[in-house]
Amino acid sequence: MQEIDTVKELTPFQYEVRVSALGRLLHRLAHLMAMIGGGIFMLLVIMSVISIVGRKLFNWAVPGDMEVMQMAAAVASASYFAQCHLKSGDVKVDFFTHNLPVRKAAALDALGSLLMGFFGALLAWRTFEGAMVLKEVGETSPILNFPVWIAQAFMVPGFIALSAIGFFMCMNLLEQALGENQ
Repeated sequence: MQEIDTVKELTPFQYEVRVSALGRLLHRLAHLMAMIGGGIFMLLVIMSVISIVGRKLFNWAVPGDMEVMQMAAAVASASYFAQCHLKSGDVKVDFFTHNLPVRKAAALDALGSLLMGFFGALLAWRTFEGAMVLKEVGETSPILNFPVWIAQAFMVPGFIALSAIGFFMCMNLLEQALGENQ
């Protein structure tokens, strides 16, 4: 039998969300990816400080620092999307819906999560296809000659996680909207 809890800490929704073993796994995955993205950003800050201080004091900069910054920031940003949606941190315009009953709000949030799931899948697919085209043509960064497709391919797991969490949240929110976890 599948273990299911009701956990409020996982999402700041105004209603409880049932979390299964799959939900806990997706939550851990999203958290891990966000931590990796944060680590990448911390390394980028360190690299930038070294490059700026080196440029000002020693007439030296990290070679290709802007290339590394662009590619790594894209990967790190893609790593945050799943956690952001899981915590309901994405942009919502709830001006008209904030006074709705819980079930109606859950139904609208379920629709939003469904769309987020499809959007994440679309981004994963097109980013992967774009990376394969870049690999085929052999595009590299101008200064470091680093293959651009690698950075683009590293964005795909973030979009896949966004898609999975979008669909997962849709199912959980539909249960709430239909009153199945009362």
